[in-house]
Amino acid sequence: MKTIQPFHLAIPVTNIQEARKFYGEIFGCEEGRSSETWVDFDFFGHQVVIHYKPLDETQANGKHYNPVDGHDVPVPHFGVVLNWMDWESLERRLNSANIEFIIKPYIRFKGQAGEQATMFLLDPSGNALEFKAFRDISQLFAT
Repeated sequence: MKTIQPFHLAIPVTNIQEARKFYGEIFGCEEGRSSETWVDFDFFGHQVVIHYKPLDETQANGKHYNPVDGHDVPVPHFGVVLNWMDWESLERRLNSANIEFIIKPYIRFKGQAGEQATMFLLDPSGNALEFKAFRDISQLFAT
């Protein structure tokens, strides 16, 4: 497997302090540079930046969803593929913090090729996140 370079993702948030607490305290992401309107985070080795952006009247209230395994998967969403033990640890951490899941943690393709653990949640500004782990990471891009 080739070495992965960190990705950079900037997302809008409606409340910097609320988002700072969510990513910093709930996920344990270390803060990098910041200003009054943005904050860099080490998001599992990647750079996620929250940028203050107030809601305006042109934004739709609804989200887009795709049906997957009987669940409504929010689109867009982002997240990280963790190793299995780290995924289980994150699941325990999120449950301990009483995080509300939009799709509760479960195992897809149990006992089959591509078996994976997945969970979906929203940050305080409504950004959808997915965290997953593959039982066999070599199946990540399997067809």
